[in-house]
Amino acid sequence: MKFLIVGLGNIGPEYMLTRHNAGFMVVDRLAAQYGFDFSLNRLAYTAEWRHKGKIIHLIKPTTYMNLSGRAVSLYLKQFNIPTENLLVITDDKDLPFGKLRLKPKGSAGGHNGLRNIDEVLGTQEYARLRFGIGNTFQKGRQIDFVLGKFPEDEMAQLPQHLDRAGDAVISFCTSGLQHTMNFFNQ
Repeated sequence: MKFLIVGLGNIGPEYMLTRHNAGFMVVDRLAAQYGFDFSLNRLAYTAEWRHKGKIIHLIKPTTYMNLSGRAVSLYLKQFNIPTENLLVITDDKDLPFGKLRLKPKGSAGGHNGLRNIDEVLGTQEYARLRFGIGNTFQKGRQIDFVLGKFPEDEMAQLPQHLDRAGDAVISFCTSGLQHTMNFFNQ
């Protein structure tokens, strides 16, 4: 069985460790823990990981957040993966820092990366793992907040939250969506 795991973020050193790159950070953490590497390919950094009999394709689109759908569509087709085996990992300002929310489908909720994926795929029927970044910003400062780096106190906690998100990805691939939602959506 094959899966496509998509970590959303923006490429470039100026975006490293920013809140909007939470999706990139989750898949990078998995790569570091399990010893696989990403390589630059068409529209994305890609990796293949075999875990417990599953073939897990991971991508980090290089199209920037607002055009992520092109890469997602390309790799779903290239690897012949059904959308029910697609998981998109993204930041969410409406969740407290570090909180996870896995859903089987849904709206973009104002997230431009998800909006573009919805448009390109023509559906909202795919799983998404939202990684909470909090919303401690002043009115009108949302863009600065999501493109800002995590403060020192959150950076200290970030590894444990990334590990939990990685565990959710593994559970999605090995135990299924419903079990993963029951365990991680608390």
